[in-house]
Amino acid sequence: MSPDFSKPLNQWITLVVLAFVWGSSFILMKRGLISFTADEIAALRIFTVFITFLPFTYKRVKEVRGKSGLPLLAVGSFGSVLPYFLFVKSITQINSSLSGILNSLTPLFTLVFAKLIFKQQFKIISIVGVILGFIGAAGLIYFSGEGASFDSFTIYVLMPIVAASSYGLNVNIIKKYLQELPSLSVTALSFYIVGPLAGIYLFFFTDFVAHLTQHPEGWASLGYILILGILGTALAVLLFNMMIKETSALFASSVTYLIPIFAIMWGVLDGESFNFQQAAFVVFILIGISLINSRRRFNK
Repeated sequence: MSPDFSKPLNQWITLVVLAFVWGSSFILMKRGLISFTADEIAALRIFTVFITFLPFTYKRVKEVRGKSGLPLLAVGSFGSVLPYFLFVKSITQINSSLSGILNSLTPLFTLVFAKLIFKQQFKIISIVGVILGFIGAAGLIYFSGEGASFDSFTIYVLMPIVAASSYGLNVNIIKKYLQELPSLSVTALSFYIVGPLAGIYLFFFTDFVAHLTQHPEGWASLGYILILGILGTALAVLLFNMMIKETSALFASSVTYLIPIFAIMWGVLDGESFNFQQAAFVVFILIGISLINSRRRFNK
């Protein structure tokens, strides 16, 4: 049973749950990097989701119509393969704060693609909401204890930007071309397309098995990535796809504004401080998302 997204409270609860889950994903990826390479983690994450949804896939293959195959391939590629590889690769060379800021570009890319490619119309209040949300997310991270360094531009800085744009394109594709396909089918079938390829790459073209069996933290790292794959990807992506179809692509993508809040909360629980400037930028985020989700002003 899916949440009743006609109720604003359920929309916000879902957004917060997703932000909490994905806000924890960076920690899980860092734990996985103790034993595995970035490519191995990304491939294992995708393959784990494929296996998780495999029992639901067989009966849903027949739901694919002639025009659904290409959009599902695009969702698997732009919503999973490309960003998963890019994000985990980027955090090996840049700090998580910078990656978090760049990830918050997702709603902006969602807006740009919706306007330029999918010809959607937006009221000015929605655009203001996107801008306020990004300012809030960037400011929240900037005033955190870790900070974010833009001192030097490298290919690793570009990776989260490309990943964010990929997410922005993905949510528009789901909203435009897969609206009639059930959310479970969209999720399961998109990973059914890319999952086997990820498995072949993982087991035959990487040293995953050697790292798993020979590294002293191999099995522990595997556990962290399995949690990331099952809870932080399979179930979270399913919930996210439901929200895209039942609310709006722009509102769903605004989850990236909330992710830094939970990253900061993890830090507070670990003894870090939370200052007035950060509290102010949290308000910016909440106002921005509220403007984005104004039904009177947003075209689904």
